[in-house]
Amino acid sequence: MIYYKKLKPIQAITFDLDDTLYENTSVIVNAERSLIEFMHHQYPATQDVNKDFWRAQQKAHVLANPLLKNDMSELRRLSLESGFMTLGLSDKKLNAATTECFEHFYFQRSNFTLNKNIHSLLKILSNNLPLVAITNGNVDLKQIGLNGYFTTCFKASMEMPMKPHKAMFDAAQVHLNIPHENILHVGDNLPKDIYGALRAGYQTAWYAEDRSMNIRNEKAQILPHVQLSKLTQLLELI
Repeated sequence: MIYYKKLKPIQAITFDLDDTLYENTSVIVNAERSLIEFMHHQYPATQDVNKDFWRAQQKAHVLANPLLKNDMSELRRLSLESGFMTLGLSDKKLNAATTECFEHFYFQRSNFTLNKNIHSLLKILSNNLPLVAITNGNVDLKQIGLNGYFTTCFKASMEMPMKPHKAMFDAAQVHLNIPHENILHVGDNLPKDIYGALRAGYQTAWYAEDRSMNIRNEKAQILPHVQLSKLTQLLELI
């Protein structure tokens, strides 16, 4: 553990999810692959297009409405809908295909098992102080078995933009009713998690599950209050 700034008493902890509590890239890759296979089987017309076709749908929607980049679920749903429309589906078949494929992806996106040590840690922490999840993604906390540890979860949306925007941090502070400076945010992304939390007046702990941690190798040179080498070091801070 490396201290960069003096910590004040911690009365609550907010957590990023993706790549902080679990490695997320492989989960998304597997979910994307599963969705393509599912679509090819259920909707043969999709066999004539590739990943670039679906990415183009997403890009077109974000270009038309930049706020959509803050809501991964709505962006995917709209991209599926416009893609199926382009492939000739309409009315009930269009609605059914969009819903079925979105639900398939959303299930697969959360279809993984967390390390038992994460459960043990969150159980201890949640018994000692309130925990809140703040994510730019759309993982299903109930499906991955984490919903019981957090008092609530804030997910980025068009109304509540992605980190580093302050919106979710401010909403979490209001929910917790604890001074900003007594809340510790734990996250893997320096420009999104650490910078965003610092702007909101939080204390910060940097931890990445998906890569080796050398702050000099990070694209953004932002100092957290503390750098963790393992998440269990949080127990030393409370």
